[in-house]
Amino acid sequence: MGVLEELREAVVEGQAKPAAAKVTQGLAEGIPAGTLLQEGLIAAMQQVGQLYEEGEIFVPEMLVAARAMSASLAVLKPQLVEQGVEASAKVAIGTVKGDLHDIGKNLVAMMLEGSGYEIVDLGVDVAPERFVEAVRNGASVVALSALLTTTMTSMQGTIEAITTAGLRSKVKIVVGGAPITQVYAEQIGADGYAPDASSAVRLLRRVLVA
Repeated sequence: MGVLEELREAVVEGQAKPAAAKVTQGLAEGIPAGTLLQEGLIAAMQQVGQLYEEGEIFVPEMLVAARAMSASLAVLKPQLVEQGVEASAKVAIGTVKGDLHDIGKNLVAMMLEGSGYEIVDLGVDVAPERFVEAVRNGASVVALSALLTTTMTSMQGTIEAITTAGLRSKVKIVVGGAPITQVYAEQIGADGYAPDASSAVRLLRRVLVA
């Protein structure tokens, strides 16, 4: 079994230290950083997403796999920068004002990072102004998360703030979280809705092409 295959397997199985070690081994063997990213980490996270959607694994296994991917990416990042490998897009992600839940948001952030996006994680209880600032700083996607029905309205307030700042045409806005629906996403003027972390990756690919 080759290094790339072993790297994919380690990530899918959530083995952080072996996965990071495989990145180091791959680099030492002269495998380009971009190849390790595309054919190793991104391929592994696609497989994780597929297993989740097929009901073979669940959120805990996804989290463990995403952590293994993050550990691998930490080793790979300096080489990606050195070799000039560009991120697919810059994504500002956060849980909206008034909401302190972060497990779903963290999982989406890790899945997106493992899929080649540059992530700016704004954390939880994020005021609309901070999302506006992130767009001014080059984020081409804003991902809003909410877990409470009482904080869903903060999503609308954030989109309105971005629009008022004159930046709406510069950014794609996607939303997700337990109480959110496709209908609500359309009502507040979001560009897309993802019910879970796996579909968030596909959603971003779709909205960035649109």
